[in-house]
Amino acid sequence: MKFLITIFFIFVLNISHVLSDNLYDALKITYKNNKELNAERENVNIAEQDLKISKGNYLPSGTITGSKSQQDTNKLTNQSGGDAAINDVDPLNTTIKLEQTLIDFGRNAELKKSKLGLNLSKEKLKKTEQEIFYKAIEAYSNLIASTERVKINERNLNLLTRQVENDKTRLEIGQITLSDLSQSESSLAGAEAKNIKAINDLTTSKLNYENVIGKINNVDNLNKTLNPISPLPKSLSEAIEISNNNNPDIIIARIEYEQSEKDIKISKADLAPTATLSVERSNTEDFSSTIDEKEQDTIKATITWPFFSGGKNLANVNKNQSEKIRKRLLLDNTIKSSETNVASAWSNYQSSESILTSIRAQVNAAEIANEGITEEYQRGSRSTLDFIQSTAILLDARISLANSERDFILAQYNLLKSVGLLNSNYLNIK
Repeated sequence: MKFLITIFFIFVLNISHVLSDNLYDALKITYKNNKELNAERENVNIAEQDLKISKGNYLPSGTITGSKSQQDTNKLTNQSGGDAAINDVDPLNTTIKLEQTLIDFGRNAELKKSKLGLNLSKEKLKKTEQEIFYKAIEAYSNLIASTERVKINERNLNLLTRQVENDKTRLEIGQITLSDLSQSESSLAGAEAKNIKAINDLTTSKLNYENVIGKINNVDNLNKTLNPISPLPKSLSEAIEISNNNNPDIIIARIEYEQSEKDIKISKADLAPTATLSVERSNTEDFSSTIDEKEQDTIKATITWPFFSGGKNLANVNKNQSEKIRKRLLLDNTIKSSETNVASAWSNYQSSESILTSIRAQVNAAEIANEGITEEYQRGSRSTLDFIQSTAILLDARISLANSERDFILAQYNLLKSVGLLNSNYLNIK
């Protein structure tokens, strides 16, 4: 627990450096406006009211009733056929009743279950936060990567356009052959196709961004720099430890198991007696009667014992015991599945970091090689094919870099999500 608390404070202190301003703002917008998140918040409110209802069962209940009636008799006839005395009725009745449950073996279990229900709704909110935040981060980083791929393809398209123009001039003066020009034109056509695809991908990424986060007017305003997250778990075992204490899936399964235990106690209480005490005061005013006013106090103790219900209550106990076993199995399975997910997220984080390092070295080498081959091509010591191949290698390397940078950022956030830290509390989003 001390370790987790330390991690929490370190994370909060560093979070301002983790998220770019624009990404942080995007997550804040998502946090406030996402309909799925708002729906889960209402579930928390519902659980809070359920808890208040359960607490109310411990308090006495009071009722006030009153009635006023009037009876007017026009004619009464006695047995001999003569007129009888007319006695009209005009009573006013009021009753105040207080009732308190003295013994109810299931009441405490119901209260504890309601408290668990509130905790359950809060954990489900955390789970939804994680899912929505990751979607937002994914949408944000994909939009940045798509923007970068368009810029890379546009630069390559402009480069190849100039090359075709230069090759036409060189063909006229006999420096290159027609096949060399055809190779340049083919490369240009390919670049145009790639550029169209990149633009379409950007449109899709923008639409996804607006669907998850909200309207964006200018993609170029996005902060393109997404700094690595710090701190992250230093080892797989550390990540699993954090997950066991923070992963909402595990906590939800654990709470549902505890609720099944309370359901057994509640169902067993249905076989036990209950006792209530009530105090009642009634007042009657009837000026047509010989007694003008009557007050009456009643104290009543009631014991109820459902000793036979056709086996229904006992069957309900057996049902809840089986449900407890089922919830225990689901909890064990959730813990195992979560460990697998954490291990996968950790492996992906490690590999994405290594891939990013390799691709950065590849881009650097491709840039150096392309610069040399371009100079040699311009001097005539390199063929058009050499230049085209070098340019294509550099293009692919730069696009791979843009994708790898996105993948590395997402891998880090996915690791946070797998251990249960990708929520508003840890991201300090309000």
